[in-house]
Amino acid sequence: MSVAVVTGAGSGLGRTIARALLGAGWQVALAGRRADLLAETAQPGPETARPAAETGEAGARAWSALAVPTDVTSPSSVAALFDAVRDRWGRLDLLVNNAGLFGPAAQADEIDVADWQRVVDTNLTGAFLCAQHAVRMMKAQDPRGGRIINNGSISAHAPRPNSIAYTATKHAVTGLTKSLSLDGRAFDIACGQIDIGNAETELTRRFSQGVLQANGSIAAEPVFDSQHVADAVLYMASLPLDANVQFLTITATTMPYIGRG
Repeated sequence: MSVAVVTGAGSGLGRTIARALLGAGWQVALAGRRADLLAETAQPGPETARPAAETGEAGARAWSALAVPTDVTSPSSVAALFDAVRDRWGRLDLLVNNAGLFGPAAQADEIDVADWQRVVDTNLTGAFLCAQHAVRMMKAQDPRGGRIINNGSISAHAPRPNSIAYTATKHAVTGLTKSLSLDGRAFDIACGQIDIGNAETELTRRFSQGVLQANGSIAAEPVFDSQHVADAVLYMASLPLDANVQFLTITATTMPYIGRG
């Protein structure tokens, strides 16, 4: 039995990743703000069906989802999430730190400090709080260890215009990934990061209408099927703990990323 926590699991990439893990036979705790959306993610679909040869029953689905409404910016809410995982399954093998928000699209001098703080609290502090509890569980359990996969972004390397809050936090997530990877070595804890450029979700559909580019122009940007992100996460998660994908970048082939600016 392998146990995972996926944050931001109520929609978008989080939902796709969580369902892919369920389909691969993981026990998955679904964390997100809205209980109704988590319940939708928890419902089995074609992507969660496993072959009868694996389940031992014709047409059976070997999956187990636990929906835990969670605010990753709240220490007590995050603690309750990991307590629920411990109570249900007794261990944790994988944390996918996926929850995040873009925040205000504006110049630095136009951003309200409260909006800045909201992005930092969600994208950075939320990821840290979840990693903190995951590391505690992974150190203490038997067998020891586990894996953390942080959702970075290509903005962890090259910013979009008017994205200072998002970009700053995603650069910080890279530092979080490196420190967790280094500090986790002695405890069989691996940490890697997936950096994504325009996976198709509800949030990226507007990109086909055109978005601001570094040269001031407006241009449509390509997207790709978000299932490819889930497949990449599954690969990273499937490795033994003596191997790690430190950083994986996946983008639409014609994404204006290489040479951006």
